[in-house]
Formats: sequence, structure tokens, C-alpha cells
Amino acid sequence: MSNVSEAAIDGLLAKGLRNQWYAICPSGFVSEKPLSLRRCGYRMVLWRGLDGSLYALEDRCPHRGVPLSCGILMDDRIACGYHGVQVDKDGVAVVVPGSPGCKLEGSKSTKSFPMQERNGLVFAYVGDEAHPDAPELVLPEELSSPEYSSFLCYAEWKGDYRYVIDNVMDPMHGTFLHKQSHSMSFGDTQANFKIRETETGFVFEKEGQRNVNFDWTEYGHTGALWLRLEIPYPKTGGPGGNFVIVGMYTPISDTMCAVVHWRCRKVSGWQRDTWRFLYKNRLEARHWQVLEQDRTMLELCDPDANKHENLYAHDMGLVRMRRVMRNQAIAQLTASADAGRHVA
Repeated sequence: MSNVSEAAIDGLLAKGLRNQWYAICPSGFVSEKPLSLRRCGYRMVLWRGLDGSLYALEDRCPHRGVPLSCGILMDDRIACGYHGVQVDKDGVAVVVPGSPGCKLEGSKSTKSFPMQERNGLVFAYVGDEAHPDAPELVLPEELSSPEYSSFLCYAEWKGDYRYVIDNVMDPMHGTFLHKQSHSMSFGDTQANFKIRETETGFVFEKEGQRNVNFDWTEYGHTGALWLRLEIPYPKTGGPGGNFVIVGMYTPISDTMCAVVHWRCRKVSGWQRDTWRFLYKNRLEARHWQVLEQDRTMLELCDPDANKHENLYAHDMGLVRMRRVMRNQAIAQLTASADAGRHVA
């Protein structure tokens, strides 16, 4: 049995598990000006260097704690606007103008975040003290194979990011909440489900129903936590294979989260161009309407709605997902306690 308290487990889960990559914001948000964002329990400052490289630090000057984002960019470092302390991309205070040679100068006193830019999105690795080096970030094939074409969908919702994960791990809600959708108006309102293990996680799927509706959701962890689902398209959806959605969800605060989806389809040649034109001119608005139904429902939930549940068989997927995340939180907290460290 673990001696980790329930408050500590929930506190870590609320901020986001450590030692993994998180979806931060669309690439276009970050420019040659400091951008301050709250993610995963941190206030971060993001910027681009002269060559376009991405950098991110905790948005706190090591001298007096004021936001570095109020300072002046100097390529791969920031000069704090308060007293001019220069902090480089690795979090080292390289220059202290007011007191040259002091112990602050030359010390790594600000947390830095490894960065990647993939599929139109900025990713940051959020590690604990024992795991400063980022693992490889492997994205699902829909985001890494040239056989697929995708569109990035980014939004910020009010509420706990874990409710969004619960929503995606619940295929049956599509049959009811989204029943007016052109792509989710088919299928039985009753279904039996099973869980199938994979090399990177598990699939929660309807038994005996495939290529009808929102029939399955997959959880995977390949350096980052992602969810994937597939929705069959009617012929009116244009050329290509089934419509695949890959999602990642990042805590901003206890009451806000970043919701990232890539809408993907396996198409090539002229069919790719046709589908992309059709999507932007006809289908995208419909998909935003579906997302708005989810957003509205989840934002109306009380913060403690999950404390008043009466779950049944259709909820096996979200129960399994919660257990996976809880076990990861316990393992991280236990390891940190054994090493005499604290998880942020």
C-alpha cells in the first residue's frame, strides 16, 4: 500500500503528471516577443530566437521573482526588465549587472523546458527533478505519416482537463449528445463494451459494432498522453478514409484547460486537395458545433461532479483511464518521496 495521501494524488493530477510532453499552444502563438502562459502548474514564458528556435523558461526572474516576460529578449536569453538580470535558455543567470560575480551569476536558478514544434503545435516537456531529460516524443501515425492530412483545432475551455479526457473516453455520449451530427446519427443506443490492450495503452470499444458511429477510443502514451478515436464518414463527407481525431489535453489551472484536436484523414493526390477544400468550406463548421456541445456540457458541470456519479458498464473506459493516471501519480509521488524530493 502506498502512503501517498489522496490530497497529494489529486494535487498532482490537477496540475498534470510529470515526465511527459504536453501540448502547449499553436505554433503561431509564439513569436519574437515574450509570451506568458500558465500550463501544468507553471507560469511559462515562451519565445523564438533569431533563427526561429523555440525556448521556454519558468516566467520568474531568479532575483526577485518578477515575470521574465516583462523583460527584453536577447536571442536565446531574456534580460529581466526589473534589474537587468540575464537568464539564458537553459535557466542560467549569465549576467547580473547590479552585482557582477555574485553567487546568483552562473547558477541554474530558473526552470527551463525542452521544446518541440510538431504538426502546427508547440510541445513542452514537463519533468521533475529526477527526470530533467525529455524522452522521445512519438506521435500517432495520423500525425507522422505523409499518407494522412490533418487540421489542428485548438480551444481553451473552462474546467478541469480531466473532464475532457473522461468525455473522450466515453463513446456512448456521441450517440446521444451528438445525435444530430451528420457523422454520428447512426448506431445502436445500447452496446456492450470491452477493453483491448495495446503496446502503448488500451482501446475501449463496442462489441460487434465498427465503422458505424463513434465506436471506440484509444489511450496511448508515447512520451505524451494522447487519445484517438475514429468516426466513419457518409459519402457526403468527400473522398478518403474514416475521420480520425487525435486529442491532447493540458491543464492551465484548476478552472481552465487547453483542448487540442487534430482532425485527420487518410487521403492522397487530388483527393487530398478535394477533402481539404471540402473540409474548410463545409465540414469544419459542423465539427466546431459538435465540440461546442461538449464544451457547453462540461463547463456546466460543477467542479465536484465526479464525486456524485453512479457509473455503469458503459463507463469502463473512463474508469480504466482514471486508474491509469492515478497509478502514475502514485508512482511519481512515491519515487520523489523516496528520493527526498517534492513534485511541483
